[in-house]
Amino acid sequence: MPDLPAPQGPTEAALFSECWDAVLSYADLCTSGSLTAHQLATEAFTRGMREIRAASAPTVRGAGRRSTRLPVIPELLTAVRETAAAWEAGGQGHKLDPDLRLWLNSPQAARYTGPPLRRPVALRGLRDMQEGDAALLWLAEAEALPLPAAARRLGLDPAMVALELDEVRALFRDRCHRAHRDTPMDTECRSYARLLDAVTRSAGADTPEDLSRHLATCVPCAEAAACLRLHGGGLPAALTGGVIGWGALAYLERRRRAAEVRLGAGRPGQAGPEPGEEREGAGRHRLLLGGLVGTAVLLSALALGASLMPFGGSAADTAAVHDAGRPVADPATSQAAPVPSPSRSRASAPAPRPSVTHRSATPTRTATGRAKPGPGPEPQGTASATASARASASAGPGAAACRVSYHLDGQWSDGFQATVTVTTAGALTDWRVAWSFRDGQRVGQMWDATARQNGSRVTAVAADYNRSVTAHGTLSFGFLASWQGRNRAPYAFTLNGAPCATG
Repeated sequence: MPDLPAPQGPTEAALFSECWDAVLSYADLCTSGSLTAHQLATEAFTRGMREIRAASAPTVRGAGRRSTRLPVIPELLTAVRETAAAWEAGGQGHKLDPDLRLWLNSPQAARYTGPPLRRPVALRGLRDMQEGDAALLWLAEAEALPLPAAARRLGLDPAMVALELDEVRALFRDRCHRAHRDTPMDTECRSYARLLDAVTRSAGADTPEDLSRHLATCVPCAEAAACLRLHGGGLPAALTGGVIGWGALAYLERRRRAAEVRLGAGRPGQAGPEPGEEREGAGRHRLLLGGLVGTAVLLSALALGASLMPFGGSAADTAAVHDAGRPVADPATSQAAPVPSPSRSRASAPAPRPSVTHRSATPTRTATGRAKPGPGPEPQGTASATASARASASAGPGAAACRVSYHLDGQWSDGFQATVTVTTAGALTDWRVAWSFRDGQRVGQMWDATARQNGSRVTAVAADYNRSVTAHGTLSFGFLASWQGRNRAPYAFTLNGAPCATG
């Protein structure tokens, strides 16, 4: 995996903290394994931030700055798609999802980069809005962020944000209506344009049969109808599909499930922690992680891995498992997308990497699998004690039940990224991996597992999609963390309470 660029300021670190999980989530949909997902996300993040800096740079006369037009998160998701297209064109298409490769070589993909008036209505409508309005719409509809959290992120009045969102939705509809009118149309499409506007304004209006038949066969008009109809719950899909194209509904479902994790499933009224926040007992404090990005521009929203989960927990690893939440980085999808949707049956299998500081030379291969479409998150219980016993028994007398490889992926002034890979002697139906830090490091974000930290002791609990591991198989997860002074490798690794050998 390429080393992560060091953040160039506090604002950039905060941007990375807020937005990386969205970028990684979409990159994971686009690729054939978790290692390639991180590679694609890192490359796309760098590419996207370079474009954002250029769009935000002073004009030639220095009289102001040009707008980036899209909010930061959709701008970076677009960079993921564009980077994937560059991989396909450059002979690296084998790293991508096969369905995505088909889509990239289809006329549908060409619409997103072709003549501006031929691009999806939602994309043009969002670009035509003020960046702050567009950011609120995206956070509320595509990222499913609770309104109080969206208000905090954008510096809005929480008491007024619901009214502002209603106004922004109406503004988005107006911009999409204008974009649809400006689209080059044939005679039939133009004859339905006024009727389409009238029918979509009212929740109770019936769609005439001839218009229904037309929408069933005309993609641009059907897309416009989805954007113009603010009632019925179709706006998030129309918005996301119009901006990123392939895999939009899968991405949307992942973000909804990630938001459920932050809220705490079944706890109405709790806004949950924002990405970048963590809990310590009853108190809260904000943890700024180092990131990527380049110039200190006041933009909103971006982050890798999973959104920051609440930490703190109990004094023992086993107790921490009882209230472990869901991972943010890889919720499953259960909706049918209007554009080709990614295959959900593949297993993520990163290729072995060369030996690096803190990492064993033993090749690793993750047992993490992609989640198939299904219901939302279910309550997560304790780790299986029988799985631990089975692993210990399979290892034989005197042998370790597991072997751990700790890989320092990248490090900057006050943060780092690492990957933990565990090879287990016996088959597992659930797992938790624990270790201790030597130098006061604090875990912020974690993907492919859920983190709990109590002092120097950290516990990573399996996600719902990668709990099962075959005998002599591997499990893998990564995280971002902060450090000061020294950043030595952790020690005292255990798998389900059984000690693991390292190296």
